[in-house]
Amino acid sequence: MNCWQIINFNKEFGINRLYLQSFLIGLLSFIILYIPFSIKHGTSTIDETGVWPLIIALCLLPFLHSFTHILPLILMNKQARLIYKRDALLFPIVNYYTKKYVSKKASLFAAMAPTLLITVPGVAATFLFSDFYVYFLIFTSVHTALTFTDFIYIRYIVKAPKRSYIENSNNEITILISKENESAI
Repeated sequence: MNCWQIINFNKEFGINRLYLQSFLIGLLSFIILYIPFSIKHGTSTIDETGVWPLIIALCLLPFLHSFTHILPLILMNKQARLIYKRDALLFPIVNYYTKKYVSKKASLFAAMAPTLLITVPGVAATFLFSDFYVYFLIFTSVHTALTFTDFIYIRYIVKAPKRSYIENSNNEITILISKENESAI
């Protein structure tokens, strides 16, 4: 295997820039989604009993997000591991890495899993439950902000060669190609 590209998001984009863009994406998604859902649900009363479940769900969201990355890898019998760090005062940093390289398709599926398993059901729950739609919308918007870096990751993997392999380690991905594929590039 030869290394085709190494991408370290913190060095390439800057951690503060990623946080700012992620925050703005989450805020924009809340604003864009709130308008049609508030029109759909009208002036229904918002049940205040949803505040505590929202706070608990938001505290568990980083773990749930990382677990949904790992779930497709577990289903494909690939080994993956969670890393928990507490660099900031309020927000834990939960990353995952694979013990071996995985195919391009498996990496794309693992990167899209949180969007498919958390964001899409969150939007559906916002549509279905009129008393709690604001809480589901806040949860979905925060998760949309979390998935911002996943879509950057997806963009790089889509640009990789067709038969490449992806190795995910701490805050960086390595795109590998086999020696026989090297001549085709």
